[in-house]
Amino acid sequence: MRKLMKSVVGMLMPVLLFSTIGASPVQAMVTPPSTHAQSAALIDVTSGRILYSKDGDKELRIASLTKIMTAIVAIEEGKLDDKVKVSPSAFAKEGSSLFLKLGEEMTLENMLYGLMLRSGNDAASAIAEHVGGSEEGFVLLMNKKAEQIGLTHSHFMNPHGLDAEGHYSTANDLARLTAYALHNPVFKRIVATENKSAPNPNESWEYSWHNKNKMLRLYDGADGVKTGYTKKAFRCLVSSATRDGQQLAAVTLNDGDDWNDHAKMLDFGFEHFPLVEIAKHEQPVQNMELVTGRGFKYPLAEGEQEALTKKLVLLDQRSQAETAGSNSTTGPSFGLAGRIDMQLHGEVIGSIPVYRKGSYIPPEPKVEDAALGSAMDVTTWLSVWKAVLSRLLSP
Repeated sequence: MRKLMKSVVGMLMPVLLFSTIGASPVQAMVTPPSTHAQSAALIDVTSGRILYSKDGDKELRIASLTKIMTAIVAIEEGKLDDKVKVSPSAFAKEGSSLFLKLGEEMTLENMLYGLMLRSGNDAASAIAEHVGGSEEGFVLLMNKKAEQIGLTHSHFMNPHGLDAEGHYSTANDLARLTAYALHNPVFKRIVATENKSAPNPNESWEYSWHNKNKMLRLYDGADGVKTGYTKKAFRCLVSSATRDGQQLAAVTLNDGDDWNDHAKMLDFGFEHFPLVEIAKHEQPVQNMELVTGRGFKYPLAEGEQEALTKKLVLLDQRSQAETAGSNSTTGPSFGLAGRIDMQLHGEVIGSIPVYRKGSYIPPEPKVEDAALGSAMDVTTWLSVWKAVLSRLLSP
C-alpha cells in the first residue's frame, strides 16, 4: 500500500503543480485601456490569466478590499449558521459600521453579508474573533491563506483594512485573490447581492443592507465584488462581471474615477480576450487510445491560438501498471496515463490529465459539493485527485 501511494503521489505532483499556473501575463499585442489608477489589474477568473496590469506588483494600502480575504477565510474556516457575538473590541469599531450592539449575536452568514455589502468594520472584527479565536489568530489565517494561493506581495495586519503599517497588497495579488474567492459559491453569491435583510434582535425592524458597489447597477453583467476607501489608501475597488459564460475581475488602487475605469477595463477584457474552449472532457487524443480527463478553457487574444501548443507527457509503463489494477476494494480501473501540457508562446498555462479509453475517469465535482463552510481548493482539479486517492487507498 505504501508503495502504491508513493507511486501515485509521484505521478500527481507534476500535474498538480502545473494545474496552479494558468496565469501567464499578456504580451503586448492589443492596446491596453487607460486608467486613472495608481495601480490596476484585470484577470480572467476561470484561468487566472492576468489580462492587463498597470504597476500591478506595487505594494500599496488596500483599505476595505482587505475584506475579500476576511470573507473567504471565514467561509472556509467557519460555519455559516454559527452565532457570532459582538465583543467589546468589535463594538463601535471606527470607520464604516453595521452599528451592531455590544453582545449582539448574528449568524456568520448574515454577518458576512454585512461585511461585504456595507463594509462593516465591526462585523470584520467580530468575525475574526469568532473564527480565529482572536483578531490576531485570524490575521495568521489570512496570511497563511495568502501564502497558500501564491500572493507574494501581500501582508495583512487586521481583518478590516484600516490603515496600519505592514498591511498592504498589490493589484495583481488582489486580482488573484478575487479569482480564487469567486470559485467559492458562497462568496460568489454574497458579493453579487444588491440588497439583503437580516434579523435584528434589539429592534422591531430588520437590518436592511444596500450594496455599496455601484458597479452592480452601472455595468451589464456585474456580479461583485468590493469597494474600499481610507484617507491614506484613497478610493479602491474590485469589480467582477460575467458575459457569455466568461467572468472577469478588475482591480484599481487609488483611482478617483474607478467606476468608469472599471467599465473600460472589463469591456477591454471581454472584447479582446474571449474564453476559448481548447479541449473537451473525454475528448479522444489523436492517434492514441487515450481520452482527456477534463476540459480546458483559456482566454486568448486574436492570433494567439496559432501560438498555442499541446505536449503529451506519458507516465512510464511501470507507474501505469502499479495503478491500473482493478479489484473489489479499489473499484473501477484507475487508468491515468499521463497529461497534456498546454503552452502559449512556450510557457505552460495549464495541464489536463489523460486516461486510457474505458478506464475510470473521476468526475469533476459539482460546484455545490465544494460549498458551505468547507475549504475550496485552488482548482476543482485538486479536489478530483483527492477523490481518486480516497478510492485508491481505501482499505
